[in-house]
Amino acid sequence: QVELVESGGGLVQAGDSLRLSCTNAKRTLNSYARGWFRQGPGKEREFVASINWNGNTTDYADSVKGRFTISKDNGKNTVYLQMNSLKPEDTAVYYCAAKPRYYGSTNYRYYDLWGQGTQVTVSS
Repeated sequence: QVELVESGGGLVQAGDSLRLSCTNAKRTLNSYARGWFRQGPGKEREFVASINWNGNTTDYADSVKGRFTISKDNGKNTVYLQMNSLKPEDTAVYYCAAKPRYYGSTNYRYYDLWGQGTQVTVSS
């Protein structure tokens, strides 16, 4: 059963922006850290960004630092990934995830809830 539902992906040009959303479909996850990961064609799943349970601490992959921003709205049970200055190398399926016990991680194995993924394609 899918608990996390992503939306907001699409086809854009280099330099454009997109905002991904991830909503908790079944229950609130206020004590969970949240993360975004991506998997490009022929590549392994990689960490993009994370935010801890109360939103006070965020972490980003070096490749997206300064361009992407993760945020959360507990009242709406939603996590966002604002992506600016998109590059063709950002093309991937983006997954949101939830990790118990408050604090995020760059390791996808610690996250036990996942969405189905949303495709982001950036043309040059």
